This record gives sequence, C-alpha cells and structure tokens, in this order.
Amino acid sequence: MAVPQSKAELLSAIDREFSKLWRELENISPERFADPSLEGHAKGTIMSVGDLVAYLIGWGELVIKWIERDAQGLPVDFPEVGYKWNELGRLAQKFYNEYGALSPAERLSRLKASKETLVRLIEARDDHALYGHAWYGKWPLGRMIQFNTSSPYANARGRLRKWKKVRIGI
Repeated sequence: MAVPQSKAELLSAIDREFSKLWRELENISPERFADPSLEGHAKGTIMSVGDLVAYLIGWGELVIKWIERDAQGLPVDFPEVGYKWNELGRLAQKFYNEYGALSPAERLSRLKASKETLVRLIEARDDHALYGHAWYGKWPLGRMIQFNTSSPYANARGRLRKWKKVRIGI
C-alpha cells in the first residue's frame, strides 16, 4: 500500500481499506464475533473479532479526540492520557473493556461512525494542514491519521481473512 501524500490519497486509502474490512466483518455471526479465537495484538494473546473492532473504534475515536483538541488549541496527550507509546498493549485492553458491553451491531455502527467522522475532519482540511508541516514529532497530521485508520483497517482485514480460513474454512 502506497503511503498517502495528499488529502485525496488519504481519503481514498481510508475508503478502500475500510470497504475491504467491512466486507470481512459484515457476515460474522454474533457467536463468532464474541469467540476469543483470533490472534491478539500483544504476542501470545488471543482476542475476539469484537475485541478487534473495539480496538479499531478506540483508535478512531482517539484520533478524532487528538484533532478536535488540537483545533481548540488544547494540549493533546499522545497517545492517550495516562498511556505512553510503549504501553499500547495496555491501551488495547482499555479499548476492549471500554466497548466490550456493546453488541456486535453497536460496535460495527460505532466503527462506521468513527470512520465517517474522520472523513469529515479530513475533508475540512487542505493538503497543507494535513501534510505541509510536522504535527506530532516529525509526522504530519495526515500521516498520523493514516497510521491509525487505513493501516489498521488493512491489518485487521488480514487478521480476519487468516482467522476465517482457520476457524470457518473460508
């Protein structure tokens, strides 16, 4: 996958990868959605498809929070308040717990809503705002969005395809 360098490329990558992911998710039964049989985010761990969706929701909503706080001139704690970049496994657990009570349909709806909100936030910015300067460390805003949207969507799709071959025989 080529790294997006413009708003149009970023939006295209997000749409393309989300659409592929959605096709993998839409026909998973509620029982399979909750089955802890998918390779986890941390080495040697197991999660459910529901946990994977919770992870994607968590990161999507976190990026929305970053963008909204930045737009308001408020400080942004990266990656999240109380977490450091070397604690992403712990942050994943937070996402699993935070969205764990939602039904499969509610999780999928929330995932779609976070993607749609991110698209609106991207559309409201021009190429310079997204790629014209460093936004976090050396990374421009567009790259930080891509790191946490289209890339994880593609990764999740790969995980699901592998899981389906083993668990469902597809």
